Amino acid sequence: MPVRPEVDSMTMMKKVCVSAAFLLFGFQAIACDYPPSPKNLPNGSTATKDEMLAGVKVISKYQEDMATYLSCIEAEEVVAMQALADDDEEAKKQRKEMFDKKYNAAVDEQTRTVEQFNVEIRAYKAKAE
Repeated sequence: MPVRPEVDSMTMMKKVCVSAAFLLFGFQAIACDYPPSPKNLPNGSTATKDEMLAGVKVISKYQEDMATYLSCIEAEEVVAMQALADDDEEAKKQRKEMFDKKYNAAVDEQTRTVEQFNVEIRAYKAKAE
């Protein structure tokens, strides 16, 4: 079946625009570094006030880094989805499922890490009472 010239040129223009976006914003794709969970957070039962305050700073930084990561992978996904052919619904569906798993896994890890520190904060407060 012959391809209509206007459809072919539209597809080509779309690919050129997506390629240009990758060239211009490709540095963001490299910048999508998954932030590691903080290690050695203070034990609330034995930590000093200064150690707990330092832990709060570490957790805050981790949350900022995770927000940056999530924004980055969202932007990356938008560009990747635009690069897929409009008629390739199966590829779009698979890509969306993979993205959702990646995004949700990061959010789940962040939630677990923050909740773990919240347990330590509660233990610290209970010790202080």
